[in-house]
Order: sequence, then C-alpha cells, then structure tokens
Amino acid sequence: MDRDETRRTRDEADRGRDARDRDEAGRARNARPRDAYGRPLPHGAQGEERVPDDYVAPPEEALAEAQRLLDADRPFHAHEVLEAAWKAAPDPERELWKGLAQMAVGFTHVRRGNAQGAQALLRRAADRIAAYDPAPYGIAAGSLSERARTLADRIGRDGLTSVTVDDLAPRLVQDGE
Repeated sequence: MDRDETRRTRDEADRGRDARDRDEAGRARNARPRDAYGRPLPHGAQGEERVPDDYVAPPEEALAEAQRLLDADRPFHAHEVLEAAWKAAPDPERELWKGLAQMAVGFTHVRRGNAQGAQALLRRAADRIAAYDPAPYGIAAGSLSERARTLADRIGRDGLTSVTVDDLAPRLVQDGE
C-alpha cells in the first residue's frame, strides 16, 4: 500500500468516526437502543428508556432515582444516574459518587453474567465508598461498602448463582433519611 492509499484509508476511517452521533461539544454519543441491562441493541430495535445524556439532579433526587432503578432491576440505568451525580459533584464528594456508580456497574456485570467484572467493580466500589463513612445525604456508606465487598467475595467463592435479587438492590440511604 502506498502513502496515498494509506492516507485515503485513514481519511475514510476518520469519516466513519465522524458519522457517529455527537453532542453540541463534539463528544461522541451512543444513540443505539439498549436492553434492560445496558447492552447495545441494533439501530431501530425497541430498547429500554434511557437516562438522558444531560441528566442533572440534586443529590437527594439522584439517590432516589438510582434507588428506584435498582429496585426495578435496572442497575445499568442506576449507574447512569449515579455517574451524572459523580460528574456534577463537588471535588470532595466525587470519589463517593464514583464508588456508587461502580457498585451499580458491578451489579450490571452480575446481570450480564460476568463474574470477574462484577467482583472487580464491587471491590473498587467498596474501597471508594468506605472512605466516606459517615457520608453526606444520608448515604449508607458503611453498609454499602460492606455489602459490595461481601458480594464480591461470595461471587468469587460460590459463583453468580449465589446472587439474589435483594443483593442487587441495597438501600443507598440509611433508614430514617
């Protein structure tokens, strides 16, 4: 392949990248529909309703929405809400929100049948969340960290079949909050 052919091939690849959905700032977006656990579906397929890319909510609302989604067995969607909160959080809280989002991703890996990914994300989440006990907004950091670590250990020992529906919908906020 000569230099001109290489340049044309590279230019064609760049045009393919540019054909992706992009937001106003030029960042790539994935507009493909998703299934209940966040797996991409073919364009035109009927997917689950998604959390809008521009979702912003006060922390208490984000926690309530993430809880609703976890209770409805939609951990991928809960992750999107918690990720939005993480990106909007003030610096001192960012790692807490990142840990909560990682916990939801760990649950997503459970639902997708990925034991190794679930364990890794749940352990990372446990480490991040534990650093915030006590946590703002009534977040149950101590119990969430312990539950994430215990679940990761159980998956490693007993496999994904040991996971219950209740394991994937812990209370994000302490009782009475």
